[in-house]
Amino acid sequence: MKTVKEVKSVAKKKTVKKDPAVTYREDYTPPAFLVDTVELDFDVQDMLTRVSSRFSAQRNPASVNDRAPLVLNGEKQKLERVVVNGIELDAQNYELTDKTLTIPFVPDDAVIEIVSTNDPSKNTALSGLYVAGPMLCTQCESEGFRNITYFQDRPDVLAKYRVTIHADKKKYPTLLSNGNLIKKGVEKGGRHYALWEDPFPKPCYLFALVAGKMDRVSDHFTTKSGRNVLLEIYVEPGRKKETGFAMDALKKAMAWDEKTYGLEYDLDRFMIVAVSYFNYGAMENKGLNIFNDVCVLGRADTVTDAEIAFFERVVGHEYFHNYTGDRVTCRDWFQLSLKEGLTVYREQQFCGNMNSRSVERLHSVIKLRARQFPEDAGAMAHPIRPDSYQAIENFYTGTIYEKGAEVIRMIETLVGAKGFRKGLSLYLKRHDGQAATCDDFVKAMEEANDIDLDHFMLWYSQSGTPVLDVTSSYNAKKKEYTLRVKQSCAPTPGQKTKYPLNMPFCVGLLDEKGRDMKGTFVLDIASPEEVFVFLNVETKPIPSLLRGFSAPVRVMYPYTEEELRIIMAKDTDGFNRWEAAQKLFSQYVMAGDGVPPAFIKSLKQVMKDRKLDAATKAMMLSVPSVNDLGLQIAAQGKKIDPVKLHHQRQSIVKAIAAALADELWAIYESIEQELDEKASDGVARGKRGLKNLCLSYLSKVDVDTVEPLAVGTVTSGRNMTDKIVALTSLVGMDVPSKAKMLAFFAQKYAAAPATMDHWLSVQASAAKADVLKDVKKLMKHAAFSIKNPNRVRALIGAFADNPMGFHAADGSGYVFLAEIVAKLDKMNPNAAVRQAKTFLRWRDFEPKRAKLMKAALEKLAALPKLSPNTREVLQKALGK
Repeated sequence: MKTVKEVKSVAKKKTVKKDPAVTYREDYTPPAFLVDTVELDFDVQDMLTRVSSRFSAQRNPASVNDRAPLVLNGEKQKLERVVVNGIELDAQNYELTDKTLTIPFVPDDAVIEIVSTNDPSKNTALSGLYVAGPMLCTQCESEGFRNITYFQDRPDVLAKYRVTIHADKKKYPTLLSNGNLIKKGVEKGGRHYALWEDPFPKPCYLFALVAGKMDRVSDHFTTKSGRNVLLEIYVEPGRKKETGFAMDALKKAMAWDEKTYGLEYDLDRFMIVAVSYFNYGAMENKGLNIFNDVCVLGRADTVTDAEIAFFERVVGHEYFHNYTGDRVTCRDWFQLSLKEGLTVYREQQFCGNMNSRSVERLHSVIKLRARQFPEDAGAMAHPIRPDSYQAIENFYTGTIYEKGAEVIRMIETLVGAKGFRKGLSLYLKRHDGQAATCDDFVKAMEEANDIDLDHFMLWYSQSGTPVLDVTSSYNAKKKEYTLRVKQSCAPTPGQKTKYPLNMPFCVGLLDEKGRDMKGTFVLDIASPEEVFVFLNVETKPIPSLLRGFSAPVRVMYPYTEEELRIIMAKDTDGFNRWEAAQKLFSQYVMAGDGVPPAFIKSLKQVMKDRKLDAATKAMMLSVPSVNDLGLQIAAQGKKIDPVKLHHQRQSIVKAIAAALADELWAIYESIEQELDEKASDGVARGKRGLKNLCLSYLSKVDVDTVEPLAVGTVTSGRNMTDKIVALTSLVGMDVPSKAKMLAFFAQKYAAAPATMDHWLSVQASAAKADVLKDVKKLMKHAAFSIKNPNRVRALIGAFADNPMGFHAADGSGYVFLAEIVAKLDKMNPNAAVRQAKTFLRWRDFEPKRAKLMKAALEKLAALPKLSPNTREVLQKALGK
């Protein structure tokens, strides 16, 4: 590993006038009071829930004000009673606003009792306690607990919770909360109760409660120390048969965490509850994970391969939070990536070990580029540890999660796998039961490995996607090969000046036939410009740059087409083979001159390569999306015409399909004959993905053959992945059977909302100019509900990602989405923000569309009473 002189850069702080609506990281102060124990009593009634809270509060010796009042967060509830050390307070002895309850002159040691009521049925924001189908459930991260009771709703206040739930036994037969069930019993009037206790201190955002009619599936897991842990999955009545994938994934995750990191589950039971109304994918509440049902439930014949793979991923992710998020949590929300970036990285390791590491790495890179690179290029670009926010919910982003995971990966590259485990063990041991910071994590890595990561810490504070401009030269006489690497980063909002980052840059050298010459070098990039000289290089090499995607950057190098084709065909690094193909695809799409025969030959080599697994072949044969192509265009300082780009891309797809028709049919038929429709393991998913990619290509050039094949799959196929691809092909070909097959599918799966989400998305994604008309019609269909975030993502989200619809030349797509955002904001700001973020990069588009997008944004921003969530996005989009 080449050592370079470290460059330390510290941004100069500017004195700026602070917005009172904004929370700033530099203003963090410890809580005025700490809490040891919390006792909650929930009296669930038909129209309201009465919450009685009793907690012990001690003045925090670390507080900056030893006379500070006790300020409790509380919203959307009715306060009934406040008691301090047994004395009930009159209203004149406390201050109540719509946001806080302030109690002055609280003794240094006090017992606080508060009674309040709230109506879960009116909670359409799905934050706090709300109705989700046949049950009540909670979502408290990040600031939902304040909608349940008055409390210091911040992650650095950790306490042990004891929770009692009372409810009608017929209506709510199952009563769940965190931890272990202590006792349960019958009460008068057909009611019952359950008492739960969590022995581990946790912040209130990890509190959970579920009550309702549910079916239960149970299993057991024996830990490495011999403890028998009860595993339970609770679902809406009639869905027990859909839990198999989740239970299997849970047991795999528990075993993997023990084997890989020595982390054993610490409670007597682990519970998962699947709910039909949920803003996110899942929530890692201690011992009681709550999942969006579309992320955890399904059978092989009702869900797609992508969903099955995601079940394993999300179950693993939430389980891994038990230590990296629950046992050690984050001090404040600016440290969100401390738990999320780290846990995403652990999730990626897990999925790679369970399936294919190379395929998992490509999956992670593709997701990062699709989700996070656009963020770094947009109006809400932020570092993985932000400096400010108006609504923290807006920062559950690809930057925090995916880029955060890449930063963790770079640390492991720098210290090695054993060093990383040693550092993680030190971090968890040192901060167990505490609220930590990103600095705490990095410090543990430094101390465990005797390494200085001070310069590396800039990754936590600097936003944007760095660009590495690489040039090379070869001295045949000296047999020396030189690489010159210059790093830069474009200005981002609030950060005009950028500083050089420290990163591992993994490089290989190939000879003229694509053979690896010297293995992989891990180069240490730290300065604005670096020079690396490789000795004893026999022939002029082709550089294989950024192997394994060793840092979340873009690399610019003047490859020839021939060099890219060699890398694509021969490199031992899976990422660079895929990247070479992506570069060539992008070049041909943007040039608009067709596909040269040499590239077709290279694609044939990929298709015939027996060493490549099917999943990797499918990714290598996939043309970059319009969004990714647009991001490349914007990075060159040019403006995007998304509709033109779509047509150029389609032209390349058709040209490839025509040139490779025989090979595509051969692969399709071979996999179709050998693959069991019911097989759902990683290998089977990869083969099915390749098979269906072939069908998608062929649907562009062989309609007469593909149409009856697709109709047969929709009507008689037994695999949902095949059915959705077939339905998508029919819609894309716009053939006479399309309407009939859409109707057939809707009738057959009308009772399966998650399956119908695909039906909605397929139609909203149709590449036709009048697709908005179809979307508006579908909004009136029984399969759609604007109150359900899953349905909104399926229909509205798919439309917003459709260049032919959303970017219609007359601006109708922009007006429509702005109207949807306004409607959603009144009931569910989180759902509104997801759609509003589509406008963030409006400046990157050609002038006419940019003007229309801006007009839609300005009209939306002018509306009164917008939520802080949506207002923050709009203000940043408009540069205010």
